[in-house]
Amino acid sequence: MSNATKQNPPVIGFLGLGSIGAPMAERILQAGYKLVVYDVRPEAMTDFQGRAYCAISPADVAHRADIVFGCLATNSSFKDAVHGQTGLVAGHRARLYVHLGTNGSDIVAGLAEQLARRNIATLDAPMTGGRLRAIDGTLTVMASGPISAFEAAEPIIQSYAGKIVYLGEQVGAAQVMKAVNNMISLVNLAAACEAMLVGVKAGLDPNAMLEVLNKGSGMNSATMDKIPRHVLPGTFDFGGSMALVMKDSQTFLNEAAARGIATPISDAVRGIYRTALESLSEQDDITAVVQHMERAAGVELRAVADDA
Repeated sequence: MSNATKQNPPVIGFLGLGSIGAPMAERILQAGYKLVVYDVRPEAMTDFQGRAYCAISPADVAHRADIVFGCLATNSSFKDAVHGQTGLVAGHRARLYVHLGTNGSDIVAGLAEQLARRNIATLDAPMTGGRLRAIDGTLTVMASGPISAFEAAEPIIQSYAGKIVYLGEQVGAAQVMKAVNNMISLVNLAAACEAMLVGVKAGLDPNAMLEVLNKGSGMNSATMDKIPRHVLPGTFDFGGSMALVMKDSQTFLNEAAARGIATPISDAVRGIYRTALESLSEQDDITAVVQHMERAAGVELRAVADDA
């Protein structure tokens, strides 16, 4: 914490204790802040009992916390949490809301407008990096909104982020940046899996391919992380669901359409994930997209067993 924050630390509220939210809340707690948590699933709050106050609603969080972070999955869950009957707008203490989700600039602007009527500022601050980096406290955060809101939230964000980029005062700018990031990541994964399956079919060792790719121009987030950690072992446990893939890719397409920009590559890649989903469930991991490609190729993208 900064000296000023240490002298008068804010109480922090956290909504949404899922695979990303829970470790982020844990990092805030470990940084020394008093924490108020809430999740619609009571069992999600079990690990925080005795260490944080477990609230009964978003309104209860806003009654008890100065700054409230929201890390939820869907547009409707954010709307309920912010301006539902027991939403943040019903609280009396909170004066800053930090939006962590990926929901699109129009959605976040609408939430900010509702909160402003209750004298609650909004900071748009989605993150990227996945569950493991949330646990390590090395997420990358992009933020936009009033500079005063950013300065108030930045010390808390530092507890779970290794990199913070402020994009200006327009709420929603960070949503556009996150949508751009996510679409590039989805393209990287689909393209890398498809290309590496060609190599496997030709008899190449996947590990040897990654040695070349990750020291060459083909390096990307899929070859550095998702494929070696979650595809080659066959665990498919990166931590992002296919439901989120479909939501996030549509968010990007909506941002592009709102600006009159054609996106044929992104449209095609979203189609690949949609086709893969026909043989998967929405709860399956993003990295399981390779399974559809494997069936079509007749080979699997897996680590070669050690003969020793």
